[in-house]
Amino acid sequence: MKISTRGRYAVRAMVDLAEHFGGEYIPLKDMAARQDISKKYLESIMSDLSKAGLIDGMHGKGGGYKLKKPPENYTVGDILRITEGDLAPVGCVGGQPCERAAQCRTISLWTGLYKLVNDYFDNITIADLMNKDGYDYII
Repeated sequence: MKISTRGRYAVRAMVDLAEHFGGEYIPLKDMAARQDISKKYLESIMSDLSKAGLIDGMHGKGGGYKLKKPPENYTVGDILRITEGDLAPVGCVGGQPCERAAQCRTISLWTGLYKLVNDYFDNITIADLMNKDGYDYII
């Protein structure tokens, strides 16, 4: 499994919003500059996060983006599923079951990995990532 640039940038953007959490909208240009992400690409990511209900966006003077909830209420898993889709390592888990699932000798391997990945990302919050001293994510 490989997380795309879109997924990585979305997590970085959410941490940036969390670091500036406090009610005011954060201008996209400021966030793009701090994170060294193209403004156009970041706008596309923020649009997806906004449509999914994770953030609020406002256009015009004084506009930008802000978190709807405190940083501890957002998991990396939530963000990645919005930007990456299902985190399944193979097509036969996470979606429609494969017609060979009943006799497949490897389905439990892929199902186990799928569970590990989701559990891992679902147990790391944006608040955890804000910790400048680091955080131990080893399972």
